[in-house]
Amino acid sequence: MKYGVVSRSYPKKTIAEAARYMAANGFNCTELCMSHPDFGGWAYNGLSALDENGITKGLVKEKADIMRANGIEVTALGVFTNLLSPDDAFRGKCIETFVRCMDFAEHAGIKNLSTELGFRAEWRGITTEAYESDFQRLKESFITLGNEARERGLAICLEACVIDVIPSAKRLRDFIGQIEQESGLTNIKALLDMANFIANSDEDDAFKYLAPHIAYFHGKDRKVNDCYGRKVGDGEIDWVKFFMNYFRITPDIPFILEYVDEATTPVVNERVDRYVKQAQANLIYSGS
Repeated sequence: MKYGVVSRSYPKKTIAEAARYMAANGFNCTELCMSHPDFGGWAYNGLSALDENGITKGLVKEKADIMRANGIEVTALGVFTNLLSPDDAFRGKCIETFVRCMDFAEHAGIKNLSTELGFRAEWRGITTEAYESDFQRLKESFITLGNEARERGLAICLEACVIDVIPSAKRLRDFIGQIEQESGLTNIKALLDMANFIANSDEDDAFKYLAPHIAYFHGKDRKVNDCYGRKVGDGEIDWVKFFMNYFRITPDIPFILEYVDEATTPVVNERVDRYVKQAQANLIYSGS
């Protein structure tokens, strides 16, 4: 199983320290993010400060190679910027920064770049006044980025959420299909976070709609009425059911934890191990 953790789980560690810690705790892949003392500048839902933090193609490759030297595959470079802002100048800068990150990823041999949709400063979610215009801007942003990524042999991985403009597994499937139909792009992929859809897409729906499009998974939990996520095992996802689908349908796709830190990594690892073993036992018993 490709089992990992996002590097930003350990923001006080250098990349080398984080890589050694990951390896010691059984992880073999990561989503690399610019959120470390020696590799910083990431701004969630905004503009990452690349120049101010000395982020260059050479530096990204150096940090990715440190991960690989410790047995950690770099599944993706995390960007997580704002791609639907109604401020066209700001959104343009976000896209420009994203394209720079593509150049970094290409040089470093990282095949995926990941992002959420982004959200307005004044609210997050769907409103009747802005839904259609926000959705249209989002498509325009992803077509622009998808074309830039295609030139570099890269994929853009989209993490959607029930509290955003793409609120379900089906709508994410629809969005990916619309992008392909309108532009011919096939490199817009799903970064599937089951917790983000648990309020309206169950553990079967997510695979039913998105299995052909999944680049990798985020592993966190949520209660159905939560706004924010929780660590695996603290919410209402049926993880045994999830992993039964995982092993049956997408067994080679990375599963990368979020919402853990140095203190909680061991307990979450124990939970995941228990869910995985139960899922495998159920599959063997059922003959699947």
